[in-house]
Amino acid sequence: MTGGGLLRLAARHGRLLLILGLLAGASLPDLARDIAPWLGPMAAALIGLAAFRIGLSRAVGALSDLVLTLRIALALQFLLPLTALGCLWAAGLLHRPEAAIALLVMSAPPVGMGPGLAVLSGLPPEPALRQLVLGTALLPLTALPVLAALPGVGAGTGVLIAEGRLLATILLGAGAGFALRALLLPEAREPQIRAADGAGAMLGAVIVIGLMAEVGPVLVSDPLRLGYWLAFAFALNLGLQAATSAVLRARGAGAEAGTFGIVAGNRNVLLFLVALPPEVFAPLMVFVGCYQVPMYLTPLFARGLHRARAA
Repeated sequence: MTGGGLLRLAARHGRLLLILGLLAGASLPDLARDIAPWLGPMAAALIGLAAFRIGLSRAVGALSDLVLTLRIALALQFLLPLTALGCLWAAGLLHRPEAAIALLVMSAPPVGMGPGLAVLSGLPPEPALRQLVLGTALLPLTALPVLAALPGVGAGTGVLIAEGRLLATILLGAGAGFALRALLLPEAREPQIRAADGAGAMLGAVIVIGLMAEVGPVLVSDPLRLGYWLAFAFALNLGLQAATSAVLRARGAGAEAGTFGIVAGNRNVLLFLVALPPEVFAPLMVFVGCYQVPMYLTPLFARGLHRARAA
């Protein structure tokens, strides 16, 4: 089989590859720890593949697309967590680690895997890439009020530094992908697009192994604790996806409603680790590992969560 044929085969079975990555990450903790230091470069490569697949003109879209992107980003990363913050404060629950984690997830920008998840779900990836770039750029505005309100956290400069690095990674990865597309395949055809999808699926399966480094040990030492955080991760991720998709679908967003749903549920909460005290940090690390499970299973739930599919 040729390299292109292998990549197209990977694209055809992309959902299975993601599941295998989850299983490998949970069952092979040594491999997961070996991969973990390389997550940053691999994430940049994944964003580059998404940019290569989409192309600059489709990624930017029309002015109306950019206005919608800004409105969605402010709603998901600013209004939603502030509303949740008010409700949790009124209920006296802000001291709970679950409350802190939920607020951090809602305040975080989308994950770099978002466009790839949209592709594997049969949904348009362009809105996910736009949300990824703009949502990360807006993070100081959207996240710092929530961080300042959380007990014992505070809006430290560590988040700003980490956000700057993440934004630089996204822009470098996307810029490289757009440039390679313009130079090598300005008029990419379906087999080449499918090959890029396959490469993204394979890379995503490797990335999730590294993100699951904390899950395997907890599965052995405290399976009930792991089960609790896994259930919480599913409820938070899929709940945000379903609610966002349903609201936007009711407002006539079509297939893009599903893409925005994927963006809403799958956030880069790891960005906040530099600003968290130990009492929040410890449960968050287990949660982050559990959070990968609904994230990487999103394409399997897409038909039920996001009924308006791409043509």
